[in-house]
Amino acid sequence: MLDVVIKGGTVVDGTGAAPYTADVGVQDGRIVELGDLTETATRVLDADGAVVTPGWVDVHTHYDGQVTWDDALEPSAANGVTTLVMGNCGVGFAPVRATDHDALIDLMEGVEDIPGSALSVGMPWGSWETFGEYLDVLDRRRYAVDIAAQLAHGALRFYVMGERGAANEDATVEDIAAMSAIVGEAMAAGAVGVTTSRTIGHKARSGRPVPGTFAPEEEVLALAGAMGSSGHGVFEAIVAGTIGSLDPLGGERCKQIDEVPLLVAASGASGRPVTFTVAQLWDDPDHWRLVLDAASEANRAGARLRPQIIPRSVTIMTTLDGYHLFMGRPTYRKIADLPLDRRVVEMRRPEVRRAILDETVAKGSDIDFPAMVVERFVEALPITFPLTDPVDYEPSLGDSVWAQALAAGIDPVEHMYDLLLADGGTAFYAVLGSNYVGGNLDACREMLLDPDTVTGLGDAGAHVLMISDCSASTFHLTHWARDRTAGERLPLEFLVRKLTGTNAALYGFDDRGTLEVGKRADVNVIDFERLRIRPPLVRHDLPAGAARIIQPAEGYLATLVAGEVTRRHDADTGARSGRLVRGSAA
Repeated sequence: MLDVVIKGGTVVDGTGAAPYTADVGVQDGRIVELGDLTETATRVLDADGAVVTPGWVDVHTHYDGQVTWDDALEPSAANGVTTLVMGNCGVGFAPVRATDHDALIDLMEGVEDIPGSALSVGMPWGSWETFGEYLDVLDRRRYAVDIAAQLAHGALRFYVMGERGAANEDATVEDIAAMSAIVGEAMAAGAVGVTTSRTIGHKARSGRPVPGTFAPEEEVLALAGAMGSSGHGVFEAIVAGTIGSLDPLGGERCKQIDEVPLLVAASGASGRPVTFTVAQLWDDPDHWRLVLDAASEANRAGARLRPQIIPRSVTIMTTLDGYHLFMGRPTYRKIADLPLDRRVVEMRRPEVRRAILDETVAKGSDIDFPAMVVERFVEALPITFPLTDPVDYEPSLGDSVWAQALAAGIDPVEHMYDLLLADGGTAFYAVLGSNYVGGNLDACREMLLDPDTVTGLGDAGAHVLMISDCSASTFHLTHWARDRTAGERLPLEFLVRKLTGTNAALYGFDDRGTLEVGKRADVNVIDFERLRIRPPLVRHDLPAGAARIIQPAEGYLATLVAGEVTRRHDADTGARSGRLVRGSAA
């Protein structure tokens, strides 16, 4: 008798092959049969009319802190993810000395906008020092999804160099040797990669760039080489110029294309894949093509560059309980700590409304990325859109807050003020801050079709009150395979492969990513016609009562992780079959 049979679904197997109808038989956490099955099973899931796919493999998350206190790992689990990779962008929590916990919290809070209070209270500080000990802590826990961790350059550099590393002084030969040795130890313990940040857009809450931001080539290549010596792993980077020129932060030192030779060298030094963020930017809308072309040329010459893209605009959220353009104005600051309902009442008072609208915020000389975003909310009103149900991530420019205000003959800033008070202050709006030049997602389609790219950048677990792109996995299906009207769509089997087989192969997760006999039974059963992304909402469920934006989906009939049903009809079943995935050398 089988453990589970998924009966009569349309199988989209993650290889890129055409969909076909079959049953999926599961035993001991693995797929043991595919076809027209007659064997009985302890549990039968009726998939007639549904699509059956591998579980999504999300290669870009920031759950490094959350995994130490949370086992549900929503909203990733609610969006069909069954394996996630964290430790991206050069920030993480190991190695760390007992005296340095606050420094890493400061770093993560600044770079990834995760509340320091939640990290301070929620994480079991003192339970590890080395990266291997951190993995051991995670290995003792159970989750709704599988997790894998990368070693972050920022934490590593601070651990070895202390204040010199935090100040981004050049590493000595001895420093580089010490860092390289720790990379080797971490890879042997089960790290699945090494990550670094080279953009000044990533700063600690205290204002300093991530340790390693200005690391010279010899340091970067030494770390890549030490990773490569393990025989496995991915080198992940967010390089200078990735998120624009960043003039308000002092300006990036170069464009992204200028960093490609370093990425090529890192691939050569490691012999391993190098993945890095690429997006279309408003200040240089064709630059991404130069980067993808350069990566393609390098790959033809033997490099292994895998540009990492997102299938929609990065959605910078604005809502009254999160970031918004009035949050720094003096009158608003006086009422900012009131409960939401009382704050809305106050903001509707004519004298309060007038006072807030008449005020400005003095621009600081040294601001962080979130502050820069808030400062630019006014100029972003022409690309700010409502996130009402059904959520539209490729709207017409005529639907923007700016266009609506001009059409109504009212001031756009005043219109934004009133819109934030809608639905009792719970209304959400999004700045479509990348990949949307021209008012469409044509650039994303080109990026998805590029044979070198991998899809990721959902950033789940990070930017908890600013960005919520965890639903990007679901968006591949709802928008690109089914709903798009602004241009051509993409085949379902292509998108599923991009989300599963391609991403699993990048990290060497050879036991998953496709529905084949012998592979892990990580499976999604999807009501494709009913699948939808729900509007975002704020939950105050982080440690210390801190808030976060979540955005679940509807239409996942079942999700299996290692053969156990972890979600059924869009609800958590309580099953915790997810484990730490260690790199292949461990």
